Amino acid sequence: MLILGLLLLAAAGAFTGLLIAGNLSGGPEYTVSVLGQDIATMNTLAVFCSGLALALLFCAGVSAVVHRRRERPRTHAAHPGDPGR
Repeated sequence: MLILGLLLLAAAGAFTGLLIAGNLSGGPEYTVSVLGQDIATMNTLAVFCSGLALALLFCAGVSAVVHRRRERPRTHAAHPGDPGR
């Protein structure tokens, strides 16, 4: 299972690298606006890289939540007269 995970990770990294290398020439530019205010003008590569950064932040947040859930102490203490849980 570890080998499959590493293979998928390598394939995703290679695909991302090839996609970025293919878009280095620029291309059309897009104006990014939030609440009616123009905040940036980005080309296709910049939009793609910002999507990668947002995905990385999302995964880091999910990982932190899962890690915190595993580290939380149990609230129910085992009592000698308690039936097994």
